[in-house]
Amino acid sequence: MPLLQVVMTLIVVGVLLWLVNRFIPMASSIKSILNAVVVIAVVLWLLNVFGLLHSLSNIHIGK
Repeated sequence: MPLLQVVMTLIVVGVLLWLVNRFIPMASSIKSILNAVVVIAVVLWLLNVFGLLHSLSNIHIGK
């Protein structure tokens, strides 16, 4: 995936999250959960795009 496409996707997700936070009234706890879910999803997506998510599956803890 080209770097420009990754940057554009991050900008679109950021603007959409900002619009939801700014213009849709909701409780602060729900807003915090929504923000956390979006940030976690974007981080996992970025790890997958750059190929780091696959290498993390090779790490074993314990037996």
